[in-house]
Amino acid sequence: MSTPSSAGPAPSEDQGYQPLTLGTLRRLVKTNWARLPGETLVVLSHDVEGNCYSPFSSYTLGRYALSPESTGEVYPLESEIAADPELRDLYEEIPADARAALVLYPLG
Repeated sequence: MSTPSSAGPAPSEDQGYQPLTLGTLRRLVKTNWARLPGETLVVLSHDVEGNCYSPFSSYTLGRYALSPESTGEVYPLESEIAADPELRDLYEEIPADARAALVLYPLG
């Protein structure tokens, strides 16, 4: 098994790896992974240590806000909340720093 690689420059000791943006992911697919066979499986790790793997299964668009515990929460898009009053009740307070996010889900 190879060591995980960062999509960007190597992190400093106090910085850690940086979040992967959709722009970086597009670049990786276009350049680094362009020659991989189409049937190559995309697999997600459960954590940064590489414990428990599962194939990538589905995705959704949402908003992501980092919590103080360094794991974040995903919130619906503004358009989804506007269209669904029940969502508005479930997500009364969405952090101002919530950013657009492509959320990937493992198979299991």
